[in-house]
Amino acid sequence: MTETLSPRAQRLRAAGHKLTNARLTVLQALEASNGHITSAEVLDAVDRLDPAIGRASVFRALDLFTRMALIRPTYTGGSATPIYVLMPEGHHHHIVCVNCNRVIEFEDCALDQLSAQLEARLNVRLLGHLLEFYGLCEDCQSSQLTVVSNQQAMDS
Repeated sequence: MTETLSPRAQRLRAAGHKLTNARLTVLQALEASNGHITSAEVLDAVDRLDPAIGRASVFRALDLFTRMALIRPTYTGGSATPIYVLMPEGHHHHIVCVNCNRVIEFEDCALDQLSAQLEARLNVRLLGHLLEFYGLCEDCQSSQLTVVSNQQAMDS
């Protein structure tokens, strides 16, 4: 049975947690979403998969997955509602456009050395990280350049 479990489900089992139907269903909903999903969307997806699973079970699973660094809540677009992101291999990275709220994902973060230094200096064991940069995407940069150029033409 282990070979049919996702790597995240295997991590749950290896950490000594029971693989309940609720946990596996929530995990399935998260993985099907590619890991960018609100709690309301998780609830809807879980309800479609198994209507017998209650809200409390979903939120307990989300809490456990967060504590295990399988997911992390992030607050993009000024939302008060978190978007849960999957933490492949313990980390996840975004660039968020502050103009249009576009989220650009990237894989390479080169934080291995910093992580090792933090662990040694602060005597902690890091399980993962969520890295977000904020700026302007290519489209918004072009739009702003056009606005600036038009403004300069009107001023002359």
